[in-house]
Amino acid sequence: MSIQPTAPDSASAAVDKAAVPVPTGTAARGPRARTTTAYLRYGAAKAGGAAVSLLAVLVTGFFLFRLIPGDPVKTMTGGRPVSAGQLAEYRKEFGLDLPMWEQFTDYCRKALTGDLGTSYQFRTPVIDKITEALPNTLLLTGTAFVLYTALGIFLGTRSAWRHGRLGDKLNTGLALTLYSVPSFWLGLLVIIVFAVGLGPIPGLFPTGGMESGGKEGFAYVLDVAHHLVLPVVTLVAVEYGQTLLVTRSALLDEMGSDYLTTARAKGLRDDLVRRRHAVPNALLPTVTLVFVNLGRTVAGVILVETVFSWPGLGGLFYQALSVPDLPLVQGLFLFFASAVIVMNTLADLVYPLLDPRVGR
Repeated sequence: MSIQPTAPDSASAAVDKAAVPVPTGTAARGPRARTTTAYLRYGAAKAGGAAVSLLAVLVTGFFLFRLIPGDPVKTMTGGRPVSAGQLAEYRKEFGLDLPMWEQFTDYCRKALTGDLGTSYQFRTPVIDKITEALPNTLLLTGTAFVLYTALGIFLGTRSAWRHGRLGDKLNTGLALTLYSVPSFWLGLLVIIVFAVGLGPIPGLFPTGGMESGGKEGFAYVLDVAHHLVLPVVTLVAVEYGQTLLVTRSALLDEMGSDYLTTARAKGLRDDLVRRRHAVPNALLPTVTLVFVNLGRTVAGVILVETVFSWPGLGGLFYQALSVPDLPLVQGLFLFFASAVIVMNTLADLVYPLLDPRVGR
């Protein structure tokens, strides 16, 4: 007697099917979709934090510079005798006769639309003055940024890989010393030695400014490069040490990792182990520092530009503070802070691309 196979009971099949959990929502998506969603949430959180920081800068910039002693209207007159009626007209022209809260709301409304006001001393829009001086700042600080970043990363990796040796001690000591030196003091010292001349050392470079004037074409390029040497050397000397120390510290933390021991056990040369394995994994802190320095590059270096009379944003900021030219000071402060905040946010957004564990 043969036993015929029976069809499964439809009710039991339905129960078994219902017992199997069906993934829904985020769990139903693939790994790539979940990673993209997590990254978008991470990016939105960082962008929201940047927006809050910009709002705080906007508020701080308005009230902070109103604590500076002095009357900008009287300063604009240059000490000439001016009647009370004329002073009142000036204050009305620049909105200084309005209540503080009304000045603040007007400032915020205009700033959010890109209008940073009109400079008291130049009688031109602040945004025009920033646009005019920005290329000069980018030329100076951008050149220095490339040089001190490359120098700091190169010397930092070599010092870490040969830590404890004479070269490491010399590099670290020199970097700490120069990083501790005030930039304006080093700039003045450089001018005395290499511009004015000291003892047997003749004055080889101009004491300040961006050009000598009266030159065109390639001669003009050489003239600007000649003026560029001393401020760039000052910035590189002061700034490269920070990159060196951060890179060295991060790489030293990685050097005891098991994956480097495994790479050496496979027969890889130390140079390949350093370049292919250790350095890429130690670059996260350096990446943050590079982006922060990039924001400062856009903002300029106030003291160095002032010492070398470089016609950039830093010198313009110092000039505006001496009046005080409130719209120009506020506009530059907002521009400087925005550059740093934006670059910090970009660094945070780049982090998960370098290390997928960040932002999860």
